Amino acid sequence: MDRKKIILGWTGVVITVLFSSFWAYWGAFENFHEGWYTASLWENILMLIFQYLILAIIFVLLALTSLKWKRIGLLLHIALGIFCVWFFSGATFNTLGLLIVIPFLVLGLVYYFGDPYPKKWAYRLIIFVPLIIVLAISIPQGIRVSQRVNDGNFGIRIVEGNGITLAWAPRGPGWPDKGVSWEEAQDICRYLSEDGMTIMTEAQNIWRLPTADEAVRCMAIHGENAGGTWLAEEEKAVYKKRPDKETPLWDVHSKVIYYWTNDTSIKDGQKAYIITYHGGVFPKSKTNRQNYQSFRAVKETK
Repeated sequence: MDRKKIILGWTGVVITVLFSSFWAYWGAFENFHEGWYTASLWENILMLIFQYLILAIIFVLLALTSLKWKRIGLLLHIALGIFCVWFFSGATFNTLGLLIVIPFLVLGLVYYFGDPYPKKWAYRLIIFVPLIIVLAISIPQGIRVSQRVNDGNFGIRIVEGNGITLAWAPRGPGWPDKGVSWEEAQDICRYLSEDGMTIMTEAQNIWRLPTADEAVRCMAIHGENAGGTWLAEEEKAVYKKRPDKETPLWDVHSKVIYYWTNDTSIKDGQKAYIITYHGGVFPKSKTNRQNYQSFRAVKETK
């Protein structure tokens, strides 16, 4: 067999394994960071496959098809590259071009002109390397999320400990399960009724967004305060125990994984700090209103 074809073919295999492994790694972690929130195991598994691992799966299937049917494989690579340009038109070139479109087009040509030998090892590497990565990440992450505390109480919660006592709003307008901007969250808090269930026609000024310091100090893990401290000058939160997406502060089955805080970034007045369920605090544009970014109002206890 032509040595150049073998080298070219194995170059395609290596590229496929690298990119499918990258997307397998990213998808498995992101699945358990922002996904895996529904009460149905099968819905979570389908989300893992068709939302978070789809690019890894596509790279693998394209490679397998190209090894078996070269012409069909080349056409599929080109077609998918064109489709991605349209579908991910808002993505940056570093993501869309370097990690998706260009690899598709290059791989199509490499597999068309190359021929890895022995093919059985090409098949094995293409299938099993990303699969092992997914399993290595998903099994421990799956065990972690299965241990999350969910007491089912989504009413007003009094959180005490770490030198602070605050009432957190019940599920409703003061704790919505949808994305809102920072300004929208501020307005809702101002007009929220005493019980946190109604948006009034006049400002009540009872509820507010928690400060970054308050949010960090209230974070918990398995029913215990996580011992958080907010280092404002460093824009960093540190914890004695890493918190998680659990009650009383979080809804395990909500897509929301970030809460707005009341504090504007010390470095950029157009951004406010958000806190994620695992305790990280980051500045985010105040106009951002993605579905996984919301808020939970707080008020002083009497």
